[in-house]
Amino acid sequence: MTAATEIVTGVDFVSIPTQDLDRAVDFYGNTLGLERSVYYPDRNFAEFETHTVTFSVIVAEKFGFDFTPNRNPVALHVEDVADARATLEARGIEFAGETLDTGVCHMAFFADPDGNAFMLHHRYAKRVPTG
Repeated sequence: MTAATEIVTGVDFVSIPTQDLDRAVDFYGNTLGLERSVYYPDRNFAEFETHTVTFSVIVAEKFGFDFTPNRNPVALHVEDVADARATLEARGIEFAGETLDTGVCHMAFFADPDGNAFMLHHRYAKRVPTG
């Protein structure tokens, strides 16, 4: 596709559904340590920065959506999965299983208090294009 026909040029934000905005704000701000850039409890949302994409945490039902947690993990880049995991475990996060080594990256899976899936991720080997 050429630049003249390109429609999508990036991702502005990803919506993260919650049933409890205060609990979510505490989790994303204090537990994960993300910078909160927007907080409108009266409008049922807050936003957090990851340096690459904004998480827009919304009370789903107040926006007319059924609450359904995202079961497909969002990969959060970290420099060292073991260190990040140890820090988050000390802050109360429970991980699902052991850290996975795929041969090119490390991954450790967890969920937020609403059941939205996340993983800590670090690629340590060069990506080799296929197909």
